[in-house]
Parts: sequence; structure tokens; C-alpha cells
Amino acid sequence: MTARHSVLRARSASACRERRICSSSVVLKGRCCSVMPSTASRRWVARRSSWICRPFSKRRAWLYEGPWVAERYSVAGELMERNPEAVLPVIRAVLAKAPAVDGVQTFRAQYRLQALKALCDKALENLDCVLTPTIGRPVTLAELHAEPVQRNSELGYYTNFMNLLDYAAVAVPSAFMGNGLPWGVTLFGRAFTDQYLLSVAEGFQHSDEASTPAPVARNDRARLVVCGAHLDGLALNWQLKRRGATLVETTFSSADYRLYALAGGPPFRPGMVRVKDGGAAIAVEVWELPSSELGSFLTGIPAPLGLGKVQLADGRWESGFICENYGLEGAVDISHFGGWRAYLTDRQ
Repeated sequence: MTARHSVLRARSASACRERRICSSSVVLKGRCCSVMPSTASRRWVARRSSWICRPFSKRRAWLYEGPWVAERYSVAGELMERNPEAVLPVIRAVLAKAPAVDGVQTFRAQYRLQALKALCDKALENLDCVLTPTIGRPVTLAELHAEPVQRNSELGYYTNFMNLLDYAAVAVPSAFMGNGLPWGVTLFGRAFTDQYLLSVAEGFQHSDEASTPAPVARNDRARLVVCGAHLDGLALNWQLKRRGATLVETTFSSADYRLYALAGGPPFRPGMVRVKDGGAAIAVEVWELPSSELGSFLTGIPAPLGLGKVQLADGRWESGFICENYGLEGAVDISHFGGWRAYLTDRQ
């Protein structure tokens, strides 16, 4: 069986921001806001497309066969041999296969897992997180007693691969089915996105409440506002793309900044400075890159530029390029152009 999900591409109508959350159409029924709550400055609408998770589902059975059974046997095997009755019969039956696993099988399985994980990581690359049912269906105690391994495997259809692939995940209560039994969903994503997933899960649980939703934590991606040579297609944009950055949106700063063409170059650079009075809205781009790449990017920024907090037109504050005041000596105020790209076009 191939599990098919639908991808919700959540788009901010006010700022053309695009976020992606893979979700089960059975669970959400098109309700994007139940995952990404709207706020006064950000409202989300959904667009559906298909996404197939075949590479993920291939790992389910590995918990019950092969080297990963041997790994569990290394913990419980001595107890099984010394006192078999201390281990449940179904666990003994699964772990009894372990002594037959040899080193060649182990390495082959590890290499296979690495190859499949690369495919899965690629599938997650442009997604914030994935939402699946926690279980396919409830099973009765009688069913579980009759076929414990099969039924446990079915219960883990959507989730058994997560540990093997080193993904973070959280199960969330969702609703009650028509037969009165509870139903839940699971959010999973790349390793170390735990805090982000927990905040999305909290928003999901409180999506029907009238109170203002809690802010969603950042995942393993960092937002960066650029206003000059790092703009898409310009001289230093490669420094972002080489680090796996993607363009999130083209927008403006709040009307609190002045833009200056700094002395020196090439490459020629602008400096954006926040002012108390007489500011203007400056054209900027918001990029997103892996948080692990942000440090190396920061250390390569020459004075008088640096990274700080920049306010955008919709009131959000994001990390972005700022300029120290001493760097304005010999600079030319180009704020009336509205942005660096317009200034360069005028110079041609």
C-alpha cells in the first residue's frame, strides 16, 4: 500500500510568504488554519497538491526484522537466555531472529538506510513539517492478541520509520470519531525541530479557541532580510544559494529606514540605517537558510555592515542587514530610489 498525502502550501495573503506543511486530507479536510493559526498581521489560505511518502513507508518493517532486531537483542538477549519467561512471548518471537543476523547483513542494511534517508531528507527539504494520522485505525484487544506483530506494525504504519530516520515527532489529540473512539495526528520533521513541532502542535490543539494563538517557534531554518548585493541575481547572492538558502518573499521594510550607497567597492554595497524621523520603506528580500549556515555567513560580513533586527512593512521583525553609523562617511543617501536594485538600474 502506498500512503498518499496532500501538501498544504500555506500562503500569507498579506505578504506573499509561502510555508509548506504536508498533511493528511482525511484529517484536515482543507483547514489550513488548524495547523498554522492566523494572527492580526498574517492570515493563511491553503492550496493542495499530491505528495507520496513511499520512501518513508519502506522503513516500517525494519523494526521487526534485520539488524535493528539484533540491536534490541543486544539489550534483552541475555535476559531471554537466562529467564525466557521474563520476556513477553511476542517479544521473544521477534528477537529470536536476531542471532542469525551477521555483520554483512548489518552493514548492507545500514547502507540501504542511509540511501533511503537521503531520499526522505530530500522530500522534507522544502517542507516545514509533515502531518499524518497517528494510526490507520484502532484495533481491538482480540485482534492484537491474535496477531500482535502484524497489528503493531499496522498501528505504526505512519510512524515506525521516524526513529530509524532520526526525525523529531509529536503526537497530538485531534477529535473523536463517529464510533466514539479518539483520533489523533502526528507532526514530524527534521532532527532538532522539536520546539517548532511542539509549538505547531499547541496551535493545532487550540485552533478552535477564540483566544490569540501562541506564536509558532522557528524550526531549523533562519530568516534573513537582505537589501543590497545579496538580492536575488546580484553580485553576492551566491553566498546565500551556496548555503542552501531559498527566497521566501520580496517585500519592503517599515517606513523607518534610510538607504545609503556606501563608499568603496567593488562589490558595491548599500547600508540600511533605522532613523527616528524622515524614514522610507526600502525594498528588501527575505531569504531562508539552514540555521547551521548562519554563523559562517555572519563571519564573512565586512564592517560597517552586520546582522541585527529589521522591521518589515507588516510589522514583523526579522534578522537582517544593518549598518553602523560610522560607515556612512562618504556615503550617498539613495533612499528616494526605494531600493538598491532601482538605484543600480538608474546608474546604468
